[in-house]
Amino acid sequence: MSSSPVDSLVIGTRGSDLALVQSRHVGGLLEKTGSVCRLDIIKTRGDRIQDVPLASMPGKGFFTKEIEDALLAGTIDLAVHSLKDLPTESPPGLQVAAIPSREDPRDCLLLKPEAVDEKEPGIPIKAGGIIATGSIRRKTQVKYLRQDLGFADLRGNVPTRVRKLRETSEYHGIVLANAGLRRLGLDLSDLFVLPLDPKLFLPAPGQGALGLQTRDPDDRVVNRVRSLADPLATRTVAAERRLLALLAGGCHLPLGAHATMAGDEVLLHAFLGDTERWGAARRIEVSGKDPDEVAHLAFRSLLQG
Repeated sequence: MSSSPVDSLVIGTRGSDLALVQSRHVGGLLEKTGSVCRLDIIKTRGDRIQDVPLASMPGKGFFTKEIEDALLAGTIDLAVHSLKDLPTESPPGLQVAAIPSREDPRDCLLLKPEAVDEKEPGIPIKAGGIIATGSIRRKTQVKYLRQDLGFADLRGNVPTRVRKLRETSEYHGIVLANAGLRRLGLDLSDLFVLPLDPKLFLPAPGQGALGLQTRDPDDRVVNRVRSLADPLATRTVAAERRLLALLAGGCHLPLGAHATMAGDEVLLHAFLGDTERWGAARRIEVSGKDPDEVAHLAFRSLLQG
């Protein structure tokens, strides 16, 4: 196990700009509780392989497995993950100990100004426009809203994808997680920026949330990390990720899910695309007091649809 001093925590993280911002944020919160934090940058399979769409890569955990391996080996004390990248089941010996306050879960559409047509329904891009994305979830939702639009594949970290949009003539827009754009504070003043209503365009389960993963048991770390847990984020994300688990999904599944609280009830919207019939999809809305029960209701409704 880690030989770190009692008040010192080593945080494992990817090396992208966004991952570093997120991990430094968590480190700052932990330092307010008396910890001294250091980052250990770990390169994952998803970082190494940039020329293959995620939907074409076998397996799961493209951006998390190597970090989880370091956690199990004891070379780090804590992993900070974008929760949408983390498989729903932790390996034996690990746990998601806390989910802090969630950033904006919405997807965000970025367009070149000359490609904008606000009279077009759903997605305000000129007829026949090209959207670049590597996400099968985003592709199926774009086609659900606009049959006329086409796609280009796009990988890379957030600043890279924004830069490629500015420089290319091959496509007109991209879709990114709004949480990443907000956390990075990028200057987007030269682009058309539209956060997408989650009732219209559903984000990935857990999008905008961070998962703080620790060894189980490791009370020294867990007790510190759990002080950062946000009850609202924990409850809503639980419904979204439980639905993902029931559908045995990952990056290959065109599933969007977004949970909110209505009083003491969890309200869950979900979208399940059909990659065989572009534009076909099932959309449902369910509610209940228990996140697990709500996820099961959504699961049954999607299968019946």
